[in-house]
Amino acid sequence: MGKTKHGGPIKLDTSWKPSLWASLMPMGLGKIKPHHIRDTMKVAYDNRDNLGYAYRILTQGVCDGCALGVSGLYDQTLTGPHLCTTRLNVLRLNTMPAMDAKWFEDVNALRKLSSEELRKLGRIPYPLSRKPGENKFTRISWDEALNRIARKIKNISPKQLAFFLTARGITNEVYYTAAKMARFLGTNNIDNASRICHSPSKTALKRSVGIGASSCNYQDWIGTDVLVFWGSVPGNNQPVSTKYMYAAKKAGTKIILINPYREPAMEKYWIPSVPDSALFGTKIADDFYQVNIGGDIAFMNGVMKIWFEMEEAKPGSAINHEFIKEHANGIEELRKHVMNESWEKIEESSGLSRERIKEFAELLAHSKNGVFVWSMGLTQHKFGTDNISQVANLAILRGFLGRKHTGLMPIRGHSGVQGSGEMGADPFSLPGGDFEEKSWNRIEKLWNFPIPKWQGDIVGISLENAVLPDGHERKTRLFYTSGGNFLETMPDPDFMQKCLESIEVRVHQDIIFNTSTLVDAKEEVIVLPAMTRYEQPGGGTSTSTERMVYFSAEVEGPRIEEARSEWEIYVDLAARVNPEKKHLMHFSSAAEIRAEIAQANPNYDGIQHLKNRGDVFQWGGAWLCEGGICPTPDGRANLIPIEIPDLNKPEGHFYVTTRRGKQFNSMIYSKKDPFNNADRYDILINAEDAKELRIAEGENIVVYNKYGTFQGRAKFEDTRRGNIQVHWPEGNVLIPKGVYETYAGIPEYNTAVKIEKADTFHANKDLKYVEREVEDLEVNVG
Repeated sequence: MGKTKHGGPIKLDTSWKPSLWASLMPMGLGKIKPHHIRDTMKVAYDNRDNLGYAYRILTQGVCDGCALGVSGLYDQTLTGPHLCTTRLNVLRLNTMPAMDAKWFEDVNALRKLSSEELRKLGRIPYPLSRKPGENKFTRISWDEALNRIARKIKNISPKQLAFFLTARGITNEVYYTAAKMARFLGTNNIDNASRICHSPSKTALKRSVGIGASSCNYQDWIGTDVLVFWGSVPGNNQPVSTKYMYAAKKAGTKIILINPYREPAMEKYWIPSVPDSALFGTKIADDFYQVNIGGDIAFMNGVMKIWFEMEEAKPGSAINHEFIKEHANGIEELRKHVMNESWEKIEESSGLSRERIKEFAELLAHSKNGVFVWSMGLTQHKFGTDNISQVANLAILRGFLGRKHTGLMPIRGHSGVQGSGEMGADPFSLPGGDFEEKSWNRIEKLWNFPIPKWQGDIVGISLENAVLPDGHERKTRLFYTSGGNFLETMPDPDFMQKCLESIEVRVHQDIIFNTSTLVDAKEEVIVLPAMTRYEQPGGGTSTSTERMVYFSAEVEGPRIEEARSEWEIYVDLAARVNPEKKHLMHFSSAAEIRAEIAQANPNYDGIQHLKNRGDVFQWGGAWLCEGGICPTPDGRANLIPIEIPDLNKPEGHFYVTTRRGKQFNSMIYSKKDPFNNADRYDILINAEDAKELRIAEGENIVVYNKYGTFQGRAKFEDTRRGNIQVHWPEGNVLIPKGVYETYAGIPEYNTAVKIEKADTFHANKDLKYVEREVEDLEVNVG
């Protein structure tokens, strides 16, 4: 593991460079772009009842938006203030007053509201209960609520109990306490939102280079020769990072996007905190490689094939043989594999020509340094782990690992999620290790109680288990979720509602209502009001994408009277389930939790010293695998041959993937995407594809397969032909249920579909005919 210390923020070059300007029109007037000033004014208006508190959160707290690690208005990457609309949009969740009690009297009225409208009703004020047949929520005490939950837990098997934690500002302390509580109660059925997004990153990096996190820093973007984004649009999802990209461009870095859609947010961006960019915008990406959805593996095999062909002509022209000799295994097996791949198969699967693939291969071959960044465009596939291992293969072959301006970075979309698995809040890990005998023995010595040795279920399986027959040992009978909205995040919403309704007792620990909260349960729905990260007594910590562990102090301000810190709720519940052993699951302060985390996860030795605003440390040092030495059994990286997946797109079908608009996770903040002016039901399609189908722009069309039907409007965009995009979660009706990635269990969010004009579809087809027409469509492509 690398131990070189991060050097602190570097100074941003703010000299004007007209060659990078996106437009000569001041402020991008008339352009389709985010309106940062207008949006900031709107946020200020929305928070007008608590402006002082809102200001203190922004200037004193660690951002509860994306995982770039902005503490107050500053971070460890660049000097100067950083503030984005994502963080501003989330701000109101922390400053809202309590919901008016009148809303609890009519559940049917609440069900008419969208999650966005439910969110605006305010914070959950006190514990609530609703039983079958009741059209209202009834206020109950904390004692009543926790005693009912504890009684149910004691009357079921631990395998029938499941926990889930979302990413909405949850701290390391909460994740750790939840992970410990689940095992104290005898279950390994605990999962988190991070695993649904980036579990293939962890499994792939573990097998390729022995790490489960980003190997480098954001500073490594600035001055690297090439910065490659795979299926990741940080301009949309991590807006502050556009400032890092601006600095990289000024330092001469080439920025490449590999994505089916030529994302406007990565083509040009108006960065509000940089004067010349705020006025004239900045050209971000130097080139776009528009692969097919699921075509990344073929594309990367093509890149490596070019490299090995270059090596035959001139050894050392493409592959870092010195690095491979000292630090990597498997080059001959990999070479044999990619050289046996035909160009016909590579081009067909990737969607790119041999010439275009060669351009990219030569760019990397001529670069001394490179940083590879990816997100859910690579992970949320049924071959997500293989996607990431391919990226690792490229980095290893070029020696882009373990030194300045190089690295592998799974960029995180939420500020709480990097630490979740590292705290053990998932079925495949314990604090500081995987779920294996070595970790069991180590953690049992610390916790002084036995850990269940059976493999826990991922959240999708736990929910599906709710519809198992009575008497089945894995039938989920109590589901306890801290945040999360499964109706709007999982494939096949209708089936997911059936799963939620089949659970006997559901507990929603949250700060707001969402549509899942309103779904019936067999016996009871219990709602618990949680504190935000800024209300947590004793403060809390979060871990950024680059492994910076930040301390966020408690911020003075108004409180929801009965809301409780989430870790305190878990401790109280565990004591009620097993009072004789409650001393084994007891914490009296957040500082006490941090002290135990430092023992449970050796990488986090240092977290126990974080106690003041601005305190931070980086676990693992500036670079993991520093000097090429990997934390694998033999200290070497592993090159892994990856087969091109059979995408099996039938004739006349399209690949579809889900995309985000102006939203934070499932929380939608605008009906329009500020980067392309698409609304939530626009279907992004290539104009040439539409022309062949005789579809006009703006025309009503239907996208369908055997899993569902989605109706929207055609919007012509620069997407790879044969590929379309719909918004998430609206388009989840098309995605098959129960399809999970082989190694990491991530849900598949891509599939094959047909497209027709709406009037033709409705005139000529009923649902039974649609099912017959596509009954052979068993493909779930990436």
